[in-house]
Amino acid sequence: MNHLPRGLRNLNPGNIRRSMVHYVGEKRSTDRAFKQFESLDYGYRAIFVLLHTYFLRGYVTIEQMINRYAPPIENNTNGYINRLCTLALIEPHSRVNTADHDKMVAIVAAISTIENGVKADMDAVERGWQLFKKDYISLNANKA
Repeated sequence: MNHLPRGLRNLNPGNIRRSMVHYVGEKRSTDRAFKQFESLDYGYRAIFVLLHTYFLRGYVTIEQMINRYAPPIENNTNGYINRLCTLALIEPHSRVNTADHDKMVAIVAAISTIENGVKADMDAVERGWQLFKKDYISLNANKA
């Protein structure tokens, strides 16, 4: 199993960094830098939640979201945005509606592909969306 990319070993396909925010399905991480989840489904759910949180804070385009998600201080953010837009078939300046199933599934799958270097497990992405959608109305800081 160690041959898997770090994000997949951690069941954290978005490589979400450790923080004080606790996501549903998150488990105590043994990774010094990144969160770990109980399942890939919860790892994908966390990406949907994080992007939705950005949206609620005024980051409404892919360009704005990815500049926050993968900041230039530690990433080639422009390259990340370009690759994501190519994979998800969207424009960097287009407004993202985090309630749009098709667009969000494509975006999260693209993030996973970029972060891990392998195509996203689309069944797990869809299950992650369903977990996110189930909690969508009641999302708040305590239930991240």
